[in-house]
Amino acid sequence: MHRITVVGGGFAGLTAAITAAEAGAKVTVYEAHHTLGGRARTAEGPYRTNEGPHTLYSGGPHWAWLKQRNLIGPLAPVPPLEAARLRLRHHGVLRRTPPFAMLKLLRRSARQAPVDSDFLSWATEEAGEEGARAAAHYSAVALFHHDPGALSAAFVQERLRRAAKLPPEAHYPRGGWATVVDRMAARAWNLGVRLETLSRVDILPTDTPVVVATSLEAARGLLGDGSLTWTGGRTALIDLAVRSRRGDAFAVSDLDAPGRLERFTAQDRTLAPAGEQLIQGQIPIAPHESRADGVARAEHLLDLAFEGWRERVTWRRESVANGRTGAVDLPGTSWRDRPAIDRGGGVYLAGDQVAAPGVLSEVSFNSALTAVSLALGRNALDLKRA
Repeated sequence: MHRITVVGGGFAGLTAAITAAEAGAKVTVYEAHHTLGGRARTAEGPYRTNEGPHTLYSGGPHWAWLKQRNLIGPLAPVPPLEAARLRLRHHGVLRRTPPFAMLKLLRRSARQAPVDSDFLSWATEEAGEEGARAAAHYSAVALFHHDPGALSAAFVQERLRRAAKLPPEAHYPRGGWATVVDRMAARAWNLGVRLETLSRVDILPTDTPVVVATSLEAARGLLGDGSLTWTGGRTALIDLAVRSRRGDAFAVSDLDAPGRLERFTAQDRTLAPAGEQLIQGQIPIAPHESRADGVARAEHLLDLAFEGWRERVTWRRESVANGRTGAVDLPGTSWRDRPAIDRGGGVYLAGDQVAAPGVLSEVSFNSALTAVSLALGRNALDLKRA
């Protein structure tokens, strides 16, 4: 029987553990935190917040994999009346529809964007500067980057199309992402996976293949490999609970600058106590900007979309997600140029900043599947079907 060690019990680590165990391997997972989930954790307590706004995209390979194993669980659909309260800030005011020029970039007939050009330059040629900037800023919901227009045109185009697709690909597990993590952990445990929490690994074992499913920063320190770097986003996060009021927006996407607010209790009332609404926002900030800069922009969006929110606040939290928002590709690069999964010597990387395709959590899933296939000498497609 094969034995495999997985370092990190987040979405990538649990995917790797389940995949390896289903293939007959004996698996041990080491997680430094007292709970599993990594960035997919949902906070305990009356306000069930994720670390940033999390959704599951149904267009990716992980959706079918999770669904086949009954790991998604109940979803919280957005009621039609709430969906109609989606607002877009453009030229300083809230609108219901995007500028027509932006819609040109969403047409199925739009030509494939190149890898070598930045998105803003390419999109300006296609739809004009106003539409290009609006589209770049809207795509930040799937990028968490302060300047999406400066990234690879092909990279941004894929995420723009996925984020703006109708009907929406984004789905919300009822109760937050922790419900998915709990199901994955139970699946792993039932397959015989040994789950060790509060177990920090400082030296990699040499008697088994190892899947390092941590942040790239943590992997760099653990492996002592300074080459494990890639461009990521830096984002100010704001979580608010406010007393309920009729007429509040469901979500606000900023087309004047990157950023988004979303009222998650619009679809899932279990996330906050009765009579309160939970709002989460993410505002990408540049390296020279502070958390206060991002929070100030979030507050401006709140002023536009949530009348009297300051007097209604019952709970508030702010933070910065630095380098923890997944890989972004600069012009001339693609996922193939990110740090390789196979590090040699039986060590493999998994996570959202390594060489695997996909959007958001799909990168973690695809890299975990590839890491296990390499460790076991199996075909990744066969493991996915197992």
